[in-house]
Amino acid sequence: MMGKDAGMTVHLEETLTAAGCYDVLVAGGGLSGAAAALSAGRCGKRVLLIEKQCSLGGLATTGLVNFWVPLCNGRGRMIIRGMAEELLKLSLRLGFDTLPEEWKQGEPAQPTNERCVSWFSSGLFALELLRLLRENCVDVLYDALISQPVMADGHCEGLIIDGKSGRKFYQGSVVIDATGDAQVLAQAGVPTIEGDNYFTYYGEGITLEGCRRALETGNLFNAYSRPFGGTADLHGRQQPAEKVPYHGVSMETINAYLQENQLLMLKKEERKDRWARGIHMLPGMPQLRTARRLDGNATLTEEDCYRHQAASIGTICDFERRDCLYEVPYGVLIRDGFDNLMTCGRSASASGWGWDVLRVIPPAVLTGQAAGLAAALALDAGCAVSDVPIHTLQEQLGKTGVIIHFDDAWKPASEPEDCAAAVEGHI
Repeated sequence: MMGKDAGMTVHLEETLTAAGCYDVLVAGGGLSGAAAALSAGRCGKRVLLIEKQCSLGGLATTGLVNFWVPLCNGRGRMIIRGMAEELLKLSLRLGFDTLPEEWKQGEPAQPTNERCVSWFSSGLFALELLRLLRENCVDVLYDALISQPVMADGHCEGLIIDGKSGRKFYQGSVVIDATGDAQVLAQAGVPTIEGDNYFTYYGEGITLEGCRRALETGNLFNAYSRPFGGTADLHGRQQPAEKVPYHGVSMETINAYLQENQLLMLKKEERKDRWARGIHMLPGMPQLRTARRLDGNATLTEEDCYRHQAASIGTICDFERRDCLYEVPYGVLIRDGFDNLMTCGRSASASGWGWDVLRVIPPAVLTGQAAGLAAALALDAGCAVSDVPIHTLQEQLGKTGVIIHFDDAWKPASEPEDCAAAVEGHI
């Protein structure tokens, strides 16, 4: 039964007293948000991480995109270091991995074309993240849906959230939007840009044939299967001609994406032997990668490949092409006119292929680490996040191993080679 197109109008007015006051509020507990909270917490700041799910990791865990794309240049050199390298090791500590032998002991002594990539156990990693954050005095609030920011002349006073105990207001001196779709920024009036997403959706299952492979190899990873709905990749290959790409920032669009994919998955599963396979998990969130992002002071593009950035917060690599290197400018996290609002992860300011390069797990962790540290530096200096002393930020990131500027000697003499990180879905 369809509801009526229009209904009654409701006027709401309420007064909320702050339920807590923090130095840094992080909206979203995906890997970029976890990195931001951890980074600020390690600086001694009072941090609250607000997550709508009941576990940490976002797309990388709840969303079942549990794959570290390359942290290396495809020649045996580790490029994305710092907290990204730390969390990679953490994700593999207790669970299975598919890390190539060449990378088992860290960066290889000799050049190799094998890339530093691995699948990991999403559930175990989510638990590891919680322990790590709690050990660094970060408060984590699960099952909390961010309703809206409270704004005053470009300054965010804090966030209103909805939960089981009703509506609450949390005050924060700096607010980091790590929602993945720039939800807080958009509601705060910060300029944002919507993206397109293709028809891709998969779950996690297990098969009898996979169980046999797992027993033969001694690696539980081989028991898993990935039942698909849509199978378009991030370039739009296998996108159904009749389907328009999804923006993914409205309830209607998200429901269309989820329900169409789930019913297609069911149709495919009906053709399989019911005794030989099972689906034990569907993604707990939409697997949309480029829903909406900041229109920032700087925007990373494909043309920035091999271009040095004076305000770089770290060097990243391309997960589909060997050798390609990018320096990420600090301006992708901020926008002038909003003194205490930042972003990181999938909603950092990038366009075209640059958005795909920046949004995946290792760069998302890097931007989260930088955002958390920048928030702490802004608080220490009593300045806007846009006025953080970039040399101090770079120096502090460098101390954790982050490569701020790549060596020009790492640029290839010939054109970069294609080297897909994975064949499944749009990583």
